[in-house]
Amino acid sequence: MSETTSESPARPFGWAVHGDGRTIRPGAVVGPHERLSWPRTVGVGVQHVVAMFGATFTVPLITGFPPATTLFFSGLGTMLFLLLTRGRVPSYLGSSFAFIAPVLAAKAGGDLGPALGGILVTGALLAVVGLLVQAVGARWIDALMPPVVTGAIVALIGLNLAPTAWNGGGNGGVRAQPGVAVVTIAAILLATVAFRGFLGRLSILLGVVLGWLFAAAVGGLDPAATHRLAEAAWVGLPRFHAPSFGWRAIALIVPVILVLIAENAGHVKAVAAMTGRNLDREMGRAFLGDGLATMLAGAGGGSGTTTYAENIGVMAATRVYSTAAYWVAGAAAVLLGLSPKFGALILTVPAGVLGGATTVLYGLIAVLGARIWLENRVDFHDPVNLMTAAVAVIIGAANYTLTAGDLSFNGIALGSAAALAVYHLMRLVARLRGRSSPDPTPDTEVPEAPI
Repeated sequence: MSETTSESPARPFGWAVHGDGRTIRPGAVVGPHERLSWPRTVGVGVQHVVAMFGATFTVPLITGFPPATTLFFSGLGTMLFLLLTRGRVPSYLGSSFAFIAPVLAAKAGGDLGPALGGILVTGALLAVVGLLVQAVGARWIDALMPPVVTGAIVALIGLNLAPTAWNGGGNGGVRAQPGVAVVTIAAILLATVAFRGFLGRLSILLGVVLGWLFAAAVGGLDPAATHRLAEAAWVGLPRFHAPSFGWRAIALIVPVILVLIAENAGHVKAVAAMTGRNLDREMGRAFLGDGLATMLAGAGGGSGTTTYAENIGVMAATRVYSTAAYWVAGAAAVLLGLSPKFGALILTVPAGVLGGATTVLYGLIAVLGARIWLENRVDFHDPVNLMTAAVAVIIGAANYTLTAGDLSFNGIALGSAAALAVYHLMRLVARLRGRSSPDPTPDTEVPEAPI
């Protein structure tokens, strides 16, 4: 059987060396169960660290979580994911942007505990979904969340987050340092078109670095943050934090599970398409792996995790799908998380740089929702699809909020629920009246959203 279609062994270790370990023949790929020579495998693994880094450390900066702790748990979560998927699904688990808005709302008083509790419960529910999918198959997920619903949820998350880019939660963002923010945005845009290949994929990270350098040159760094950087030790344990549990925080954060399901499903399908393997049997294990990784992060003070599209880009560019490279990336993230100096360096990133970077990132999330619609050829002449997207996106963008006693539901939760309810109720009524064609079958798979 050819290299692009052979099944990988049901184990996470014991990779076969691809060819001579140094080169990849034209048209061939390094499969999940293969590896190049160890020096080359380490090099690819480091590329995966760089690719995920920009987004993974941005989330804790915005939410106020310890960045080094988040990085530490993302590395641990990645290795747990590889174990549970038996080395068949190459993936890095980084910080999910879908958690940002509900986490900010859940920790409005400054205490991380309730937000961590909500993250932990969300991970547990995703793990349960994984067990269910493993038992009965994944077709019901496509029926529950067709592309019009998935695209609407992704788009409304980006639009819901937009005000945070401007004011950073009330004390930062573009509003605090507009000049620094403009330089950061310009650097990101220029890097995107000026560099080709892998460097072009690092435009967000390059923009953040250049924005930081500009802020330092004009006196825009926080003296307290730079002092902490000078005093931080090179080696030490991350700053852990225990979760606490409250219904309000759980209700705010749990709807994120809809996004995590879409992201994981899209990732598995994308990897299957690129490697020529049928990975449907691994879908449940992927959900379970991400769910347990998110639970692990919530139990110790890290951000909730998700599979990362950035790392799919690295695999597409290198044609190396080896899970050995992801073990390298996971181990490297854990080691970086054990350096307080590194965590302190991340905390020196000024508000204007964050505002500029998140202006681009949140916009990309919103546009990705539209991309999902386009790539799946969602028919907006169909009033069911049109109304599903229209209602859900506005609820999310305006951040409609519903309070019931101690519980509070924000725009992401309400918008996600609206997307599901509007679609399925309108489709049911239309069918009963004989006015609707059967549910459209997408011509392409739902792509992964890097949230």
